[in-house]
Amino acid sequence: MAYDLALPPRDEAAVARVVTELKVLFGDRCQTGAAHRAQHGHTASFMATQAPDAVVWPESTEEVQALVRMCAADRVPVIGFGAGTSLEGHVNAPAGGVSVDFARMNKVLSVHTEDMDCTVQPGITRKALNVHLRDTGLFFPVDPGADASLGGMASTRASGTNAVRYGTMRDAVLGLKAVLPSGEVVTTAHRARKTSAGYDLTRLMVGSEGTLGLITELTLRLHGIPEAISAATCSFPTVEAACNAVIAVLQYGVPVARMELLDALTVQALNAYSGLDLPVAPILLLEFHGSDAGVEEQATTFGEIAAEFDASGFVWTVNAEERTKLWQARHDAYWACLALQPGLKAVSTDVCVPISHLAACVTEAQSEAARLGFQVPVLGHVGDGNFHMCLQFDHEDVAETARALGFVSWLNDLAIDHDGTCTGEHGIGQGKVAYLARELGPEALGMMRAIKRGIDPDNIMNPGKIFDLGNGGPAAG
Repeated sequence: MAYDLALPPRDEAAVARVVTELKVLFGDRCQTGAAHRAQHGHTASFMATQAPDAVVWPESTEEVQALVRMCAADRVPVIGFGAGTSLEGHVNAPAGGVSVDFARMNKVLSVHTEDMDCTVQPGITRKALNVHLRDTGLFFPVDPGADASLGGMASTRASGTNAVRYGTMRDAVLGLKAVLPSGEVVTTAHRARKTSAGYDLTRLMVGSEGTLGLITELTLRLHGIPEAISAATCSFPTVEAACNAVIAVLQYGVPVARMELLDALTVQALNAYSGLDLPVAPILLLEFHGSDAGVEEQATTFGEIAAEFDASGFVWTVNAEERTKLWQARHDAYWACLALQPGLKAVSTDVCVPISHLAACVTEAQSEAARLGFQVPVLGHVGDGNFHMCLQFDHEDVAETARALGFVSWLNDLAIDHDGTCTGEHGIGQGKVAYLARELGPEALGMMRAIKRGIDPDNIMNPGKIFDLGNGGPAAG
């Protein structure tokens, strides 16, 4: 059954009334200045800014409840905001409304070292959590690169460099608390490591991109800090050879913690931007976790496997400073790639395919980009088949913009044709609404719409995302 999920009708009087009420309740924690509004409607992508009418900084679940009830009474949209690092227009406000910035809800509420879990507010970032945990012997492993907020990471079902060993946010969230569009608070699960009690509401909320409610607490699975950690780099003659080495390493069962692919263009960008001296060739960045003997064995085994694919320059180190410099450079890859062609806009898009299809997809994508006249750096979490392409183009050139967006569309179709997904970790947002039905079929999309309509009948929670193609969708900015 198809549901109409058009944007809520714009009622200027209702918006003004809600903003006035919010200013009374929140005081200086409700701002309507142009700079605040633009910052909270900005996306880290080519898409044009769509600013909200107001920005509010709540400090508790109760305040979020009060805010949502005010907005729901007048059908004013509510858009959750974490660190603003999303790449698919998740924080844009195509129908205006209120941006809810969780920066002040950034506390660690409890840590249970014996159970290896913790409960946090959504505004805390992954780095801040790990600083808090550093004396416990535990750490939170999901690392998307940017210092994103954990609520935002849960909302987009984020992944990252450690996913090949530790999983994604889908695996890390044991339970959560969220404010629904009605203003009610739902608790999806408790701290038990597994449950068979009813529908899996935790997994429903993780990845829902703020369209079903606002997450106000998260209970997260933690892991023990490894006794030893080593990092390694290894170059290959081609991207295809590097991808085939990845497949072989996984099939052999080497428990690699991180396995990142950089093509030669990305390596060139990182050398210039981060002061590295890596060989300008396709390269794998790796990390091994375990005991002293275990990480040495893993590194040695990897080197032997990589040699079968004409690898060269395999170097590994346990030096913490060298490891930190290497991974910080990897996390700076987006900015390094932008510096290759200053002044151009960029689309950083991700797809994910079965491991056995990885080499073919990456190679075909590089060939198509070259055919279209683009130089497109390739990088990604290839240990789980996820790769990214950072496509730069002149957004003032209408023909070039159309060609660039056409390539992104082609890449999404390529991944789906290989039994993959149009997004491994960025989410749908506004940028990928055109591909969800093709990937999953109308039946699955209809089921999602039914869930959305049942929970949020007035479509006030982050409207214009996931479903609403043609209603406030993205435009080049």
